Amino acid sequence: QNMESTLHYIHNDSDLSTNSSFSPEEERTSKVQDVVPQALLDQYLSMTDPSRAQTVDTEIAKHCAYSLPGVALTLGRQNWHCLKDTYETLASDMQWKVRRTLAFSIHELAVILGDQLTAGDLVPIFNGFLKDLDEVRIGVLKHLHDFLKLLHLDKRREYLYQLQEFLVTDNSRNWRFRAELAEQLILLLDLYSARDIYDYLRPIAFSLCADKVSSVRWISYKLVTHEMVKKLYTASTPTFVVDLMNELVEKFCRCRKWSGRQTFVFICQ
Repeated sequence: QNMESTLHYIHNDSDLSTNSSFSPEEERTSKVQDVVPQALLDQYLSMTDPSRAQTVDTEIAKHCAYSLPGVALTLGRQNWHCLKDTYETLASDMQWKVRRTLAFSIHELAVILGDQLTAGDLVPIFNGFLKDLDEVRIGVLKHLHDFLKLLHLDKRREYLYQLQEFLVTDNSRNWRFRAELAEQLILLLDLYSARDIYDYLRPIAFSLCADKVSSVRWISYKLVTHEMVKKLYTASTPTFVVDLMNELVEKFCRCRKWSGRQTFVFICQ
C-alpha cells in the first residue's frame, strides 16, 4: 500500500506540472525530501565522494551514474534539487566511463525532469558531452533526436550549427559514428523546417552519401531519397526540392569517378 501511494504521488499530474524553480532558502535545504528514507538517499549521494571511491570501489561512480535516472524518477522532478549537485559532479568526473554512462541516459532524464529543468540544468551538460571524447559523444548521438525533440524550437535550432561537427571523430576509421549520424538525421527531419533541412542537414547528408564506407552510404541514400526529398517535396516552397535534385545530378550523375555515378544510380533506385 505504501508503494502504491508513493508511485501515485510521484506520477500525479499536479506534481509534474508544479513550478520547478526554487528559492535560495529551499536550495540550502536541497537534500531533504520525503519520498524515500533520507538515510538511504544520503548513502546514495555519498557515492560521489572522492575518498570513498578510492577506498571502497573505483567503479562506484559509474554505478552511481547508471542508477541516477531511476533515482530521479523515484524522487520525482519536484525533488530534482536533491540530485542536481551529484549529477553535475558525475558529469565532470575524470573517468570517461562515468561521463559516457550519463551521456547514454541524459535523454531519459530529460523526460523525467520536463522542459524547464532540462533547459536550465541538462542542456549545459549536454553541450559539454558534445565536445567530449568519441566514447562519450556517441552516447548523446545515439539519442540525439530523443533529446532535441524535448527542447523548444528556438533552442533546438541552435544545434543545427553543431551537427556538422559529428562528421569529425577522433579516429577516422570509426565509421559507425557516421552511420549513427545518418540514422539520427532521418529522425531529425521531422523536427526542422524545410529551410533548415536544406541549409543545414542537406550538406551533411551529401557528405555522408560520398562516405568511404558502404554501410554509411546505404543509410545516407535512404536519408536523401526516402526522407529528405519527401519532406522537401511537400514543403510550401517547391524550389528546395528542385535545387536538391539539381545538386544530385551535378554532384553524382556528372561525377568523374564511377563511384559517384554509381551513387546516383542507387539514389534513383
